[in-house]
Amino acid sequence: QIQLVESGGGSVQPGGSLTLSCVASGFDFSSAAMSYWRQAPEKGRELVASIGNKALTIRYAASVKGRFTISRDNTINMVWLQMNNLQPEDTATYYCHRRGSAVWGQGAQVTVSS
Repeated sequence: QIQLVESGGGSVQPGGSLTLSCVASGFDFSSAAMSYWRQAPEKGRELVASIGNKALTIRYAASVKGRFTISRDNTINMVWLQMNNLQPEDTATYYCHRRGSAVWGQGAQVTVSS
């Protein structure tokens, strides 16, 4: 069964940090490009960061560049999104995604509020 399971969401104050984790199963993770998307209330889904299968190609949305870091470990089938200096506009549900597929994680809520 192809699956992406996320963890690590929560609530923080502006300027705080969180790390999202995503563990993959049921497919060849080391061959898959991965990404994180987010969706805020009443907004469309936004691509936040993507990482190639060997982590040689990494891209970020302009809104998070310099604050967020995506990484992966193919030996344990995991991808992470480290989020620093979080701001209220980062509040959203974050989704792990296998690029080029219909495989999505269940979502992790991130709330940034004072």
